[in-house]
Amino acid sequence: MIARALFIAAVLALAAGPSPAGQSLAGTVSAGVGTAPVAVPATTSPPAAPGASALGASAPDAAAPPAPAAPSSVPGFIRAEGTRFVRPDGSTFPIRGMSFGNWLLPEGYMFKFKVQRSPREIEDVIEYLAGPQEAARFWKDFRDVYIQEADLAFLQAAGFTTVRVPLHWKFFLDPADPSKVDPEGEGWALLDRVVGWARAHDIKLILDIHAAPGGQTGVNHDDGVGYPLTFYVPEFRRRTIALWQAIATRYRDEPTVLAYDLLNEPISPYSDTDYLNPRLEPFYKEIAAAIRAVDPNHPIILAAAQWSTNFSVFGPPFADNLGYTYHKFWASPERREVQDYVNFANRWGVPIFLGETGELTDEWNAKYRAMNEKFGIGWSFWTYKNLDSRSTVVSIAKPEGWDAIAAFGSVPRAQWDSLPRPSREAVAATLRAYIENAKFANAEVNRGYVASLGLKAP
Repeated sequence: MIARALFIAAVLALAAGPSPAGQSLAGTVSAGVGTAPVAVPATTSPPAAPGASALGASAPDAAAPPAPAAPSSVPGFIRAEGTRFVRPDGSTFPIRGMSFGNWLLPEGYMFKFKVQRSPREIEDVIEYLAGPQEAARFWKDFRDVYIQEADLAFLQAAGFTTVRVPLHWKFFLDPADPSKVDPEGEGWALLDRVVGWARAHDIKLILDIHAAPGGQTGVNHDDGVGYPLTFYVPEFRRRTIALWQAIATRYRDEPTVLAYDLLNEPISPYSDTDYLNPRLEPFYKEIAAAIRAVDPNHPIILAAAQWSTNFSVFGPPFADNLGYTYHKFWASPERREVQDYVNFANRWGVPIFLGETGELTDEWNAKYRAMNEKFGIGWSFWTYKNLDSRSTVVSIAKPEGWDAIAAFGSVPRAQWDSLPRPSREAVAATLRAYIENAKFANAEVNRGYVASLGLKAP
């Protein structure tokens, strides 16, 4: 316990950013969720986007934010009903989806980086080689080009129904003071744009906080410090709750948004699972209460612990309109891989869906997808677009000079000065070529991959 507290205190200055009212976050570390009030602050709501009742008997504990009277639900939204997600007419909505991985939350392996794998580390590599001005231009173009309307149009034409959109907190909270929601944050406009394209092409979106303030997983893809500080620091939880309430406020009347996937893969197996697992569902209750205070319409999806595989962290459903998600990679396409999840769904009368899977062969995709469908389980494979890969829907051609960049991402930072360094002009040319190659019109569709999902590329 002492070692844990010392570790957290040591990293807070790096991880937390400015704390509210001058309070030192080192003084806010508690025994966990529910041990100290975590109230949503009065923040500036994001501007309106273009274009079920409050939680029941299983109310959130006293740490939940104060909520006004919940608004009434309106028709037109997909709902969790029994073990299915259903359309307004009562028919089953089949989740056949892909995740927009790498777009708002870059991952090292999708850049061919073997060591520098978190978004911050990837950004450090690009800035070191290209310089701050060219790096800033690359990332702006990257977020603008990586996902465009042509991508949504293709997904619809191929037969996909759903896209899961991973989100990073930093595009929605104030960079100068991340204790506040930033109504002008870059992420809002980017997300609005995707919502509009999805609406035009009849694709539903599952919004997923992939990187919560502090880091909910404790590995590279939550862009934290390698420890799930979201669960240790009340201020990080407060920020997460505030962000979800802002998202729900913005999209509460938007049926193109299918559901809110609260936390991606919380609490890695490398963490103190005995301490953290009991704190996951109480935190979900707090987030759900904040969402339901403003949005009675959208299903709320709860991810299991330990790579979203461990459903033992869940008790009975604490509210209506809940769904649950599990992730499975490199699993056998046999019933035993999903039996616990099917049992959970049938016991409690709730829908489940496969939120991430893939990164294997087309043959495996077909078998694992079919096995899940046999049990009525919808799916969202990982990931839609990747660099020079066959295990993805759309492959980006690796531009000339990319290996020289990837070499820096594949060693510790202390070794960078000893590597042959390409000129900034050469790096800039390679980065611009990557941006061109990432456009849907210039990328390659892996038709066999699409076929393995029971769909057909146009």
